[in-house]
Amino acid sequence: MLPQPRLVNLVVESQIGKVYILYINTHLLDQARQLSVEEQLELVQALWDNIAKCNAVPLPSDTQKTELDRRLADHEANPNDVVPWSEVKESALARIRR
Repeated sequence: MLPQPRLVNLVVESQIGKVYILYINTHLLDQARQLSVEEQLELVQALWDNIAKCNAVPLPSDTQKTELDRRLADHEANPNDVVPWSEVKESALARIRR
């Protein structure tokens, strides 16, 4: 018999400083943590593919909407302040190669 799952708060801080509190089944999380990194990535990809297949992609949060609005306003105020995709891609690839 499987142990009774516990739901706990998992605090995650994003790159923009916003803290999210998730309620997560610790039994499932413990099982996933026992996987290798490669297996964890495969699991994440399979889960995300399933979510997308169900058309259940979550809407952006209020924080994400605010950030998108800020970026759009910045772009509209400075339309020539852009970097071509080819430069962005090359810069990212150069960082990966280091």
